[in-house]
Amino acid sequence: MEFVYRGLEARLDRHLVTDEEVDRQMERLRQQNPRVAVVTNRPAQLGDEVVLDYAGFCDGEQFAGGTAENQTLVLGSGMFIPGFEEQLVDRVPGEPVTVHVTFPKEYHAAELAGKAAEFRCVIHEIRVKTEYKLDDTFAKEVGRCATFAEMRERLRASLQDYSDERGELDLRDRLIRQAAETLDFTPTEAELDAAVEEQIETLRAQLAQQGLTLEMYCQFMNSSEETLREDARTGAEKDLRAQAAVARIAELEGLEASQEEIAETCAQICRQNQITMEQLQPHYDAAFEAAVVRSVVTRKAMALVRSAAKVTETP
Repeated sequence: MEFVYRGLEARLDRHLVTDEEVDRQMERLRQQNPRVAVVTNRPAQLGDEVVLDYAGFCDGEQFAGGTAENQTLVLGSGMFIPGFEEQLVDRVPGEPVTVHVTFPKEYHAAELAGKAAEFRCVIHEIRVKTEYKLDDTFAKEVGRCATFAEMRERLRASLQDYSDERGELDLRDRLIRQAAETLDFTPTEAELDAAVEEQIETLRAQLAQQGLTLEMYCQFMNSSEETLREDARTGAEKDLRAQAAVARIAELEGLEASQEEIAETCAQICRQNQITMEQLQPHYDAAFEAAVVRSVVTRKAMALVRSAAKVTETP
């Protein structure tokens, strides 16, 4: 079978962002960005957000973990131990306040569980949060735009760019997989097993971020780990074929990753994870560099196949 990766045909369905999608995203922004105003003409009330310093003492000794500066706390939220927040009501900024509480018997720090304690507090600021109206004020203070109409158009453009980018990535993936179907390649059982295991471990990590286990997921899906692995084999085989197609294209076209491209990819990884290059360095080993090189070469192969393809674009 001839390996075909040039002249492939595909359709790109371009999604045009609707007014309803813009409205929904604008409402999300409004909910995520309450208007914060500093209160100076009254004491703190339940529902206010206060900025305070506090230091905790037990049996006359300051204890570890009970001290903070410029801590924000919504009074009545129940975020602190019972009785703490209520004692800050009717207090004003700058006034020293001693809060007396008793730690719950089931408190996570055994040395404090069930004990009486006092917190020496000072409120620096009282704030109230209200909802914005979708108007020019919202546009100026949240959207950094002169008018609401301008903010709306910028949001539409941003959503459209994101949609176009996702559509293009999907197209390139489909083209590579289309090319892979013409490649004379069959993964070994060992390669398939390793790819399936990688998928399972990725799923396990994603579930862990949500406080779930693979066993809990299987129960919820009325499935088993064995069934998950079996179901993953088809996708794993397609992924391996796509990887093999990329490797073959790179070989035929002489695609390589330059040091500049590797450095830029690493910088992008740092930006996405909000870390510095120094923080990335301990994780940068031979396996990490190989993964970066594969990423660069894959992007190049996909771009080559895309540029050589016959793509029909429809809105």
